[in-house]
Amino acid sequence: MVAQKGKDLLLKIEGEGTGNYVTVAGLRTKRLAFNSETVDVTDADSAGRWRELLAGSGVQRASLSGSGIFKDAQSDEMIRSRFFAADISNWQMAIPHFGTVAGPFQVTALEYTGSHDGEVTFEIALESAGAISFAVV
Repeated sequence: MVAQKGKDLLLKIEGEGTGNYVTVAGLRTKRLAFNSETVDVTDADSAGRWRELLAGSGVQRASLSGSGIFKDAQSDEMIRSRFFAADISNWQMAIPHFGTVAGPFQVTALEYTGSHDGEVTFEIALESAGAISFAVV
């Protein structure tokens, strides 16, 4: 993959179960991380006392996060209401010229910050709550 513009990395939330996604407006930074826990099956008979892992086991998860400024009342309301309801919603992360990661996520953190001589900003963190898919564009 060649160099891409960071502004083209988009975080989107599904609008009220409609199947249509709304871009979370105002984000200046976005992040997608995948993690996979391991299952250690090392025992006294392990060759050379090297750790052994059980393939295909463990828990996989994805985390999404972003920070920015308020730009769009519709996406702001969707995020806020889902956080306070502890809802699990469908989200997408569009990676330009690569693909789209999609699946159920829960908003696990929503922070608001402001200084006396600047704008109000927000930060959001999401954790996967089910199977995640990847579609090549």
